[in-house]
Amino acid sequence: MSAPGRIEELLSAVKTSFADGSLVRLKLGGYHGSEPDLKSVEIKKIALKAGDRFSFTYRYKTRDIIKNFIQPEALALLRAGLRDEFRSAQLATTQFDMSFERNGDKIRLKRTEVSGRQAPSTEHNRAKNRLLAETNKPYLHALGITGKDGQVRNDAQDKFRQINKMVEIFAPLIQAIKADKPRIVDMGAGKGYLDFALYDYLGGKAEIIGVEMRPKLVEDGNATAAASGFEGLSFQPGTILDYDATGADAVIALHACDTATDDAIFKGISAGAWLIAVAPCCHKQIRREMEAGQPEGKLDVLLRHGIFLERQAEMVTDALRALLLELNGYRTKVFEFVSDAHTPKNNLIVAEKDGRAGRDREAVLRQIAETKAMFGIKQHYLEGLLGI
Repeated sequence: MSAPGRIEELLSAVKTSFADGSLVRLKLGGYHGSEPDLKSVEIKKIALKAGDRFSFTYRYKTRDIIKNFIQPEALALLRAGLRDEFRSAQLATTQFDMSFERNGDKIRLKRTEVSGRQAPSTEHNRAKNRLLAETNKPYLHALGITGKDGQVRNDAQDKFRQINKMVEIFAPLIQAIKADKPRIVDMGAGKGYLDFALYDYLGGKAEIIGVEMRPKLVEDGNATAAASGFEGLSFQPGTILDYDATGADAVIALHACDTATDDAIFKGISAGAWLIAVAPCCHKQIRREMEAGQPEGKLDVLLRHGIFLERQAEMVTDALRALLLELNGYRTKVFEFVSDAHTPKNNLIVAEKDGRAGRDREAVLRQIAETKAMFGIKQHYLEGLLGI
């Protein structure tokens, strides 16, 4: 059988086991694609209100990312991955195992019958999957997540899931920092949902400072931290640019509007922080530059409609941020961190300090210049802060 035929045979087995409920697990290994630090992908079946889905867990060196797909999307991803990116796959069902190995154009597929194996539960929202398993915490009540009975309120279920997802992403990044008690600065902390949850999950093995310009939120945050016994968590008043981040091991900012995200990145770079993680919100500065400038004519079809212009401005803004971080010695990734059903502003830029990144400064500077010229941009706000 041809190589494509063997891939289709495996996909047929996956599709059948998904449909009849016999799928236990599918694991892809031997990755050699373009995603840095991706080690493997594990796939299982989950039951959602909208219907059954394939749940993909992308396992990276320091974190996991979970994405759910309907069957056609999942099979298309598997087909492309098995053809180009993964050298092995292991399918486990209640009736048989199937192993897949690819060496260049040669593919080996082996099936082994099994018995006595049960399929795992497909229930998605099991309590044991939540990182914050105990809900009877003072800070959760103070933040409006739980009621007096210590149970998550019906109108706060989505927020609680978001908090758990953010902890799932940020905790491994912080645990990878080479410091006994890393110092994390959250710029524009707001009510401090992430700060309280992270401090709780990490067991106080980090110092977390929330910077917030609204005095009432600072006062409330410090009162709740004291009532929770979180001695290493505090909130300080001030703006992002005015705050002295010296000594910070990590600088984070969730949904800091427009150039406030750049302020946070600048503070992280200036402090030499090992980790900088920002979830941008609004991209007005670059959009104004694109509207006032002279983008290349071939981009007219992408820029003449307002909604397309907005999306292009978002991508260009964050692409330039990633390049500027790389220029300053950071290995950078951009990915979705929560579902767009919760917020359309769901991209996360994660930058980890790496001496190897940004070595070819001239090449990175050339990319920045070419991107700006293409979209008619005079200067990215972050360039000005960095003095470039």
